[in-house]
Formats: sequence, structure tokens, C-alpha cells
Amino acid sequence: MSISHQLSLFIDVVRQGSFSKAALLHDMDNSALSKQIKKLEQSLGVQLLNRSTRTISLTPVGEQIYQQAQVLEDTLNNIQRIAETHQLTPSGSIKIAAPNYFGQRYLQPVLDAFISKYPEVELTLVLDDKRADIIADKFDIAIRIGKLADSNLIAKKITNTNFVLIASNDFVAKHGLPQSPEALIALPAVIYANGDVTLDKLTISCEPSSQEMLNLTMKGNFKVNDVKLVVESIKKGVGYGLIDMFGLEESLEEAGLVQLLPDYVISTMSTGIYAIYPNRQRSLLVDDFVSLLLNHLGERPFWLDYVDMN
Repeated sequence: MSISHQLSLFIDVVRQGSFSKAALLHDMDNSALSKQIKKLEQSLGVQLLNRSTRTISLTPVGEQIYQQAQVLEDTLNNIQRIAETHQLTPSGSIKIAAPNYFGQRYLQPVLDAFISKYPEVELTLVLDDKRADIIADKFDIAIRIGKLADSNLIAKKITNTNFVLIASNDFVAKHGLPQSPEALIALPAVIYANGDVTLDKLTISCEPSSQEMLNLTMKGNFKVNDVKLVVESIKKGVGYGLIDMFGLEESLEEAGLVQLLPDYVISTMSTGIYAIYPNRQRSLLVDDFVSLLLNHLGERPFWLDYVDMN
């Protein structure tokens, strides 16, 4: 095995924080990976990692070599990308994971453009609201929505999340328009809940345009794990809802919905829409897919036009 390949293994051991995760990334067993790192240390004549039964850490010289190895990795990736851009018929494969609603609503035009541009490429799309194990399931890219968890994966922000409180005209006719956050949470809510994500927390300003925020819990007897069904249930007057605007398919007026507490500031709760990669060794195909997605959504995502932002 070449030293450049061994350095690539070394980089991923450090990034993933374990031999087992790095081994999964390279489709190797732990012992084979460990042997390659030991061979690298022997050929360089230095110890790169401090090992214990539970943790690994870089030695001082290992830290220096890790930094330089990343520079080498970037150079090799750039060389590969240059070669890929000059191939007449790019080939290969790309495997993508995305949440159900986002994939169904926003990815089809992107997939059509990608397939048209790369007809020889094998494309696999897996839609599931449960977060995929990118490394174990060998995904090249995953679309994630929400708070970016601490991990050794590489993330690129696609766009911000923008929350809005909405209710149907019938719901407002029955309950009236709440004039404060406290009055709002006394009303029944439709709540999105899926695994470790439950959108029942509302962080909202105390007063219109105030910088002081309240942390409130919404109450509702109906929880559902499907974005589309949340919106449909709100339309039917089951309750009001807190949704990310990407869940809207038309203007509030066209949907028979109204915005609640429009002058209040709702926190994004440090969430966003991200493209997640297992490591920095991304192919031209992966980068181009993300570029096509960014172009489709636009610099200002079109769903923002569905709500009067004043």
C-alpha cells in the first residue's frame, strides 16, 4: 500500500476518532487498518497516535504530520477533480440519503438534471426520515434538516431554516387570534415528532420585535412524523402548528391558512438544511449534485415567498 493511501487512512482514523469507524469508511477490518497505521509509523520512524483501549489521540509529531497530510489530500483531490472534468463520459456511482418530504418535494428536478448531465452514472436515492448511518451504509452524501450534531462528518450548509406559526381560518374562527405567546400555547397544537426530533419547543420573543426570548412548550394531543400530514392537519383545524417554511407548497392565502403572531421573532433554534459528507474526499459528482440543488433552491429559497415577511 502506498504511503499516500496510508496517510489517507491515518487522516480518517483521526477524523472519526476510532479505528472501527475509519475501517468502515474504507471497507476494511480493524486489524488490517491498524497494521497499515503501524507500517506508516515504521516507515516514518515516529509514533503518530497514542492508543488506549477506549481512545486515541495525536502525538505532537502526529499533529504536525496530520496537518500536512490534509494538504496532500486536498492536492490529490484537486488532481482527481481536474481529471474528472476532462473525461468525456463521467461514470461511477453516487448514493444519496434525504428526508422523505424534502426528497419528494425538492429533489426530483435536481435528480432529473443530474441524470441528464451524467447518463452513465449509477444514482441511488434513499428517502427516510430516520438519520442514515452515512459511513456504515456507504452514502456519499446525506441531506439533513435540523440542528447540526457534533460529529466527525463534513457539513455544508444548503440554506437556513425559517419557522412560522400557522393555523387554518376555521381554527382562528373557533379560538380567535392569540395576541401573545402565552395565549398561543394555551391552544391545541399539531406537533411534528420523529425519533429524536420533536418540534414542541417554541423560542419566541417576549414582545413584538423584542430581543428577549421566551422558551415555551406547545401542547397538543396529535403528534405525527410526516411533514405533509402536519400541514394537512393544520389545514383541517386540528390545531395550530410550528413548521419550517420548506413544508409549505403554496401561499398561506391559497392554503386557507393564516400566520399567527407575525410581529414576533421566532428563533431558528440553531437549525439549518445541510449536505453531510463522510469525509472531504468528495468526487466531482457529489459536488455537482450539491451545486444543482443550490441552483434549484435559489439564493433565497422560493418557499419564503409563501409567507408575508413584512
